[in-house]
Amino acid sequence: MNAIAAAELKMLARNRVVAGGALLFPLVFGGFLYFSRDTHKAGGAVAGVQLVVMVAMGTYVTATTTLASRRQTLYLKRMRGAAVSDRAIIAGLVSPLIAVNAVQLAIVLGALASADAPANPALLIVAVLVAEAMFTGLALATAGFSTSPEHAQYTTMPIFLTATVAAVWFEATGTDSLIAVKRALPGGALAELVATAWNGGSSAKVPLLLVPTLAWAVVGVLAARAFFRWEPRR
Repeated sequence: MNAIAAAELKMLARNRVVAGGALLFPLVFGGFLYFSRDTHKAGGAVAGVQLVVMVAMGTYVTATTTLASRRQTLYLKRMRGAAVSDRAIIAGLVSPLIAVNAVQLAIVLGALASADAPANPALLIVAVLVAEAMFTGLALATAGFSTSPEHAQYTTMPIFLTATVAAVWFEATGTDSLIAVKRALPGGALAELVATAWNGGSSAKVPLLLVPTLAWAVVGVLAARAFFRWEPRR
């Protein structure tokens, strides 16, 4: 797995298009939210949008594109012929993307924390881990429907846009209305979890926020087991 991850990291650096999507865009978006935020308000809502969109962009979209690309070039098929388990192959391919995204989050959220420190850093770390798990699971599922890297740009749009809208919706309106709908959408409960960790709040609702997010991760994994393909789709 380590050898696959190292090779994937090198390939990521060489591919300008994928590197831009994985490295540049999430940082640019996170920085834009940081500099355009209302400094008179608590930073939890902004942090929630930053985390959801950055992970959706840096892990979900990039992992889906990477898996579709490796399938198209028959890389996945060749790796399955080696003495490597399926799980090790997938882990080797997606772990560099997750690691890079975690560094991006550390930079952007660290900048926000320098001006407005989170009330519960441990819960914030949990939120990051859960976010990576959810979007990785969804990436595996979406890759099953993506016939090529170009096609992946379209197949990832529904979940990416839904997660972004849910996070922004929560930032704009909070928990005042339709809270069950917001939490049920991918990214909605996650944004609220980040805001709770950042601004402080009742720990009693934390399980209510973790369950929908982890449920989306499980849905992604189950869908991936049903639809993921190791050879090019025709």
